[in-house]
Amino acid sequence: MFEKILANVESKNPLVHNITNYVTVNDCANIILASGGSPIMADDIKEVCDITSICSSLVINMGTLNERTIKSMIAAGKKANELNHPVIFDPVGAGASGLRNETAIKLLEEVKFSTIRGNISEIKFLATGGGNTYGVDACEADRVMEESLDSVISFAKSFSQKTGSVITITGAIDIVTDGNKTYIIRNGHPMMSKITGSGCMVTAVIGSYTGANPDNILDSAAASVCAMGLCGELAYKKLVEVDGGTNTFRMLLIDYMSKMNAEMLKAGAKIEIR
Repeated sequence: MFEKILANVESKNPLVHNITNYVTVNDCANIILASGGSPIMADDIKEVCDITSICSSLVINMGTLNERTIKSMIAAGKKANELNHPVIFDPVGAGASGLRNETAIKLLEEVKFSTIRGNISEIKFLATGGGNTYGVDACEADRVMEESLDSVISFAKSFSQKTGSVITITGAIDIVTDGNKTYIIRNGHPMMSKITGSGCMVTAVIGSYTGANPDNILDSAAASVCAMGLCGELAYKKLVEVDGGTNTFRMLLIDYMSKMNAEMLKAGAKIEIR
């Protein structure tokens, strides 16, 4: 299903500009390399426009938000929009503090995002301006379950149509939609929630895949989420064999992304289209 997406990443080796989370910056850089892209981490206002100009895509992540980088995010986002480069937004912790809330809303107003990737609580905040969070994690009451799936899909499609962005909600069940076509993805493993950065890494891979496929944002986002979830499954299977823990799991997650190919993804994808 996603053969062309992965083939383009391999052949184009997209350069991905990241203004991202200091906690997970190394993992994000490594997962981009493992996925077939090349990362640049640059967040100073004096260089972000120059850097994003030479890149294929831009990832904006609010994980370790500060006033200095907010200006950089907006400047880089506007430059990427001007150049028609894909811009991916990860609103980490939206709903958790006044600064995060104000920044998320300002970014939505100032920058046109190709893809917005977050947990259900973060996406709900962006769409409604309210809701509950648990730090940077989804609120338990918001979690996407089989019984709530139809209503969450309807919500995501509506928000996608409103923003013009592909909406990617990740969790136990992942939803990726452009407002018309929706992918429901059931790949992944609970261990992914036991390490920092699994969400940030998904967003980084979206930056890599969309950078190589700017004309197919929906399938690129879906392929990224599916591939990352499958890597989580494979990493956990190997983790059991070696009797490892969470740090080994992180390493194996990146290892399997470096081994991911179209055949593996086709064989392991747990995906539904609506």
